[in-house]
Amino acid sequence: MKNKLNRLDNFITQFDQALRTCSPGAQTGRRASPAHEVEKGTTKLDNADLKHAAGLMRINHTGEVCAQALYQGQAMTAKLAHVRASMEDAAAEEIDHLDWCEERLSDLDSKPSLLNPFFYTMSFAIGAAAGIAGDKWSLGFVAETEKQVCDHLRDHLNNLPKDDHKSRAVLQQMIMDEEKHGKSAEKAGGAPLPNLISTAMTSVSRVMKFATYRF
Repeated sequence: MKNKLNRLDNFITQFDQALRTCSPGAQTGRRASPAHEVEKGTTKLDNADLKHAAGLMRINHTGEVCAQALYQGQAMTAKLAHVRASMEDAAAEEIDHLDWCEERLSDLDSKPSLLNPFFYTMSFAIGAAAGIAGDKWSLGFVAETEKQVCDHLRDHLNNLPKDDHKSRAVLQQMIMDEEKHGKSAEKAGGAPLPNLISTAMTSVSRVMKFATYRF
């Protein structure tokens, strides 16, 4: 029978996960980036468009850093085994998104946000608190998070430079995956969050987007 991890083991595991999430190149996705399917030579961006596309993809990369932290925090405090497993599975799939965004940033001659460790820590704490509140609220938090993520990804699709087909392909696949995660959380028993919490989540997201677009 497999032994349960003690507190020190859990701390080491979570610290290792945080380091790998916030360290460029440390995480490798299971699926190839959708950008690879876009024909080479179709994306020709001037300097202004390169900078703008990089800013948007940096936001999306940090969003995936936050998603990793949220899921890890919730998995650590989830009370039901199947909910914990669901969080861990979703986190594994989100690694694809993290990898795709990081790869696209490199293509755009840019780098991930310097603020990622801060946003990871904050998101992990929020995820852990949601898990402590109860599994139905934790799942409801996932559903609301994924809804807001899809909203901002669609907004980015509309704001990407028209010739950045590679970034567009990445975001379109991310939207499909995020919608699936949100629906799964709802089916698993996620409770709708109070409007006050949803509004607070939106406000925090705006701060993150403003900061990471620039840094």
